[in-house]
Amino acid sequence: MLVAAAIVGLLVTPPGLSANQTDTNWFGVWKLNLARSTYSPGPPPFRRATRRIERSGDVIKITDDQVRTRGGVTHLEWTGKFDGLDYPVQGVELVLTNAYRPVDDHTYELVQKIDGEIVATARLLISADARTITTVNASRTASATTIYEKVAN
Repeated sequence: MLVAAAIVGLLVTPPGLSANQTDTNWFGVWKLNLARSTYSPGPPPFRRATRRIERSGDVIKITDDQVRTRGGVTHLEWTGKFDGLDYPVQGVELVLTNAYRPVDDHTYELVQKIDGEIVATARLLISADARTITTVNASRTASATTIYEKVAN
């Protein structure tokens, strides 16, 4: 479950938009700010992480590249819509899915499942200036608040 919480901390990128909307605040390259993020239990499961959020046809594609604490590199990809349905995450040896649901213009909820069982939930918020994504997530064994800062459009 700790692994699931660590994955959630990185995969819970807020969708922000459907591919048909014009607001592009969520799209771009984001870098994890470890100094501003918190993990319980600690320490952080990663040394660094970057995320790219982009359109891919009529869906959104999220690509995460992570360097774990012992130097291992993980590359994850998620392609889906933000309609509350489960879409698979590629790059892990699990049947892992994410289902995003909008709450309001700046907030989204995520339900993450492994083999169809809910393992974590998250609430995602983009800042008013669209420069920071804050994710508060929890599983049965861990919780985290991750802060991503936009580094490129």
